[in-house]
Amino acid sequence: MNSKRSLVRRTTVVAATGAVALVLGACGGSGETPKGHDGHAAASPSAVASPGLGKHNAADVAFAKGMVPHHRQAVEMADLAASRAGSAEIRKLAEAVRKAQDPEIRTLSGWLASWGEDVPAAGGADHSAHGAEGMMSAGQMARLEKSSGKAFDTAFMELMIEHHEGAVAMAEAERAGGVHPPAKRMADDIISAQRGEIALMRKLLGRD
Repeated sequence: MNSKRSLVRRTTVVAATGAVALVLGACGGSGETPKGHDGHAAASPSAVASPGLGKHNAADVAFAKGMVPHHRQAVEMADLAASRAGSAEIRKLAEAVRKAQDPEIRTLSGWLASWGEDVPAAGGADHSAHGAEGMMSAGQMARLEKSSGKAFDTAFMELMIEHHEGAVAMAEAERAGGVHPPAKRMADDIISAQRGEIALMRKLLGRD
């Protein structure tokens, strides 16, 4: 009799163990994303993993998509200074802008491509159409292109201050809402560098 009860207990334990294994296998063995209580993926839809780049969210995408055309326009403005600026100081400032922002354009474009997002197309008649803060209109860019000497220097600084203030606002939004560490680091760099350049231009304009 004792032998039969022992056999029954062993059979029950084996069956229970098998049931647990089946449950665990169904939850984790298939390689599927774990589900939450409502049946949706447990991971937040606002933060998506990117191979080799960590997580990113909608704020990171907006930052990259806005900053690419914004930087392109700043580089376009800086390129004009080489032949039009009257002051060596303005030419030096413009070169610093170009050297800083050209590599950032490539980095931002690379992030967007790796995230499966479209990189904003270069060009366009109305530069303000991109919707990024501080962007110059086609008319403003045309007037800058037609100026030279001291007139160019003044217009360049006035427009670049506005442009930089827009970039700082975009970077602050990324720092507050983004999750992609490299993007947040770039935002910090942009804020630091462009605030410094704003202060310099205001000083040169006598508005410090």
